[in-house]
Amino acid sequence: MTIAEAQKKIDDWIKSYGIRYFNEMTNMVLLTEEIGELSRLMARTYGEQSFKKPISEEEVKEKISDEVADVFFVLTCLANQMGIDLTQAIEKNLEKKTQRDQNRHKQNKKLNPGQ
Repeated sequence: MTIAEAQKKIDDWIKSYGIRYFNEMTNMVLLTEEIGELSRLMARTYGEQSFKKPISEEEVKEKISDEVADVFFVLTCLANQMGIDLTQAIEKNLEKKTQRDQNRHKQNKKLNPGQ
């Protein structure tokens, strides 16, 4: 699925099952909530916190995957309701990063300690 197809599919879902988009502020709060849920999983998986009960690597991967998808869903809702073409926005953003950072990371001694 392309990004444009995902935007359309999410828009269709909202119109079919969600009735309408929540307003932008509500969606921003929901995005923050979803990022918090992803952050909690990341802290327990890769950080120093632990899960309350044992969980398999497969379950962790599934939970993280689901939370990433939730973040993408709400972010896409925000883009849709503000008329942002995510494909164009990402392409433009990558061009900006390429111009700004084309040598920055290669020259970063923290990333390339051998330099």
